[in-house]
Amino acid sequence: MGAEVGRFVQSIHESHGVTFHLGETVTSIAGRTVTLSGGGTVDADFVVIGVGVRPATAIAERSGLAVDRGITVNEFLETSTPGIFAAGDVARWPDPHTGERIRVEHWVVAERQGQVAARNMLGRRERFDAVPFFWSQHYDVTIRYVGHAERWEAVTVSGSLDAHDAAVRFMRGGKTLAVATVSRDRENLQAELELEQATASQ
Repeated sequence: MGAEVGRFVQSIHESHGVTFHLGETVTSIAGRTVTLSGGGTVDADFVVIGVGVRPATAIAERSGLAVDRGITVNEFLETSTPGIFAAGDVARWPDPHTGERIRVEHWVVAERQGQVAARNMLGRRERFDAVPFFWSQHYDVTIRYVGHAERWEAVTVSGSLDAHDAAVRFMRGGKTLAVATVSRDRENLQAELELEQATASQ
């Protein structure tokens, strides 16, 4: 979500006693001692390691389906093989809001795509054009995000992140791709509606 929101999230956690060791990696773990690449150590009761995830596309590839950082589908969630559909975390679809192929790992998107794919299996030919969204909870602060922006040219902040009252717009070519809000639920819903209407008018 960019440097502005990143710094905000970091400050929330630091205000609750979290220490960040940015730019360092773990070189070893021995017992309760974690050694960092900068030479420092951290005493740890337990260690959580985030190694990332990849979409499971091996079966699709072996079956001859087009794959590009996920299973490639069209606007109807149909794969490169007619009659075969994909939905959820593994599906990479043409997003009408950004004009790019995207893949979103969120259960609501998976649920909505599954519904559309099922209807299309029954012959409906319904486009999947829902605006993706998610939320992220940090202690008593909720960040709501609508749209999708992997790349942007400008970020505008209205209100104040430090005051926990802000809307952050991610823009490219003068167009809003996504909006993140803190304590502005109504504005977040309005942004979702604007994104939906922008697509409908294309």
